[in-house]
Parts: sequence; structure tokens; C-alpha cells
Amino acid sequence: MQRSISFLRHIALAEAVSYLILLGIAMPLKYLAGQPLAVKITGMIHGILFVVFCVALLRAMLEAHWPFRRCALIFIASFIPLVPFFLDRKLKQWEVATP
Repeated sequence: MQRSISFLRHIALAEAVSYLILLGIAMPLKYLAGQPLAVKITGMIHGILFVVFCVALLRAMLEAHWPFRRCALIFIASFIPLVPFFLDRKLKQWEVATP
């Protein structure tokens, strides 16, 4: 069970970084510098990471027997930039508390 939560933590951070790169670098390159390729590449990477994140969240929920509300809040938090970095501390506590 701890492995699934650990994997969730790592993929959540990778997904959060890809989201920030998409919003902070790729989008300005597309709209300010006329380079849409940055959004295509970064968007695809972010999309793949988001799907993996969703699967990892489902796996952690099922294996650790987390309540649906906790998983819903983690899912919603993934849409807000920077929140997953703060949520990582709580995920780490839940990881340690899981037998």
C-alpha cells in the first residue's frame, strides 16, 4: 500500500511540474512568440501524466481504503497550480500512517 501512495506522490509532483511548465512557459511561447509546438509537446506530456495520476489515485484509494471525499479533494487540487506541492506533505503523512 505504501508503494501505491509513494507512486501517487511522485506522479502528482511530476504532473504539477508539467502543468506549471505548460502554463508558465509553453502558453506564453504560443501566444507571445507564435510557437504553438511548445504547447503541443508539453500538453501531450502533461496529458499523459494526468492520466497516470488518475490511475495512481484510484489505485491508492482502493489499496489504502481511502474515503472517496479524500480522493475527490486530491483530484480537484490537481487542477489548481501549486496546490499539489502543498498537498505532498499531507500525502506523505498518509503514506507513513498506512500500514
